[in-house]
Amino acid sequence: MTPRTPLMVSLLFLTLLPGCSTSEWVHPNRPKEQFTQDYNKCQADTMRDPKLQQGIQLLIIQATERCVQKQGWRLVEKE
Repeated sequence: MTPRTPLMVSLLFLTLLPGCSTSEWVHPNRPKEQFTQDYNKCQADTMRDPKLQQGIQLLIIQATERCVQKQGWRLVEKE
């Protein structure tokens, strides 16, 4: 497994998730196009954590989501 494999799996997951979800990430001051950049930065930061370098996807996703939430992004239900 290459170091980029977890990143690719996460990106694929994020691509497929909106199709079956009724929620979206929103930020009070940033356009929604900014979310991908913020998420990718958080994910890269998360992957530097030695405890998460084992590649356990659920823990990586949870840590990444906590990071974007700290930046002000919120997952809300679509209307």
